[in-house]
Amino acid sequence: MAKQKNDNPEHTEGPVATAIEEQTAKLPSDLFLWAALGSMGVSLYLQSTNKRDRSLFVGQWAAPFLLLGLYNKLVKLEGHD
Repeated sequence: MAKQKNDNPEHTEGPVATAIEEQTAKLPSDLFLWAALGSMGVSLYLQSTNKRDRSLFVGQWAAPFLLLGLYNKLVKLEGHD
């Protein structure tokens, strides 16, 4: 699949987004998967030690880690402007 150049100057990435995408593309994609699994494991441990509030807090990190991993994968495959 050939990449198309963005010819619309109104929809370009800013310098901050470009810099972030260049740096995040260097991270391995499975890092985010392991972070999500780790947060679920820590949440399970906290739940088993009757620290319910902390368990729920840490357990909610899994979804953002997976979303960051998806974003990372998209940047690697599609790149930025």
